[in-house]
Amino acid sequence: MSGKSDVIVHAGGVEEHLAFYVQTFNTGDADAINRLYSEEAVSVWEPGKPLTGEERKDNLAEFLKLRPALTAKIRESHVTDDTALLSVDWKMEVDGENGKRESFGGLATDILSRDSRGEWRYAIDAPYGDPRNEIPG
Repeated sequence: MSGKSDVIVHAGGVEEHLAFYVQTFNTGDADAINRLYSEEAVSVWEPGKPLTGEERKDNLAEFLKLRPALTAKIRESHVTDDTALLSVDWKMEVDGENGKRESFGGLATDILSRDSRGEWRYAIDAPYGDPRNEIPG
């Protein structure tokens, strides 16, 4: 593993973490984005299909080819010691199959954990925490 894991990612509060995540995500740099997740992180980018490990990382790298642009805002947060539960309204634009930009969004349910250096990292990333709560594009 490279020395990248030694880089301090972000040690602010959950609001600052989300802003930093959005900024990092919008760079399209899969390695930088993955540093915002714990090694054991679970991502449920498609309802009912949790991804972990290399499969999660490979899926992210493939998705980034669509040049996604993310915006997000915390609707509700609950923080206790080193764990946070977030409800996040988000929207995203991607390159569609027809060459036009497509929009979609939802209400995410995310769990973050704070590591020994005080950095928040995604433990569970579920953009469609409840698919019935999708935000109209």
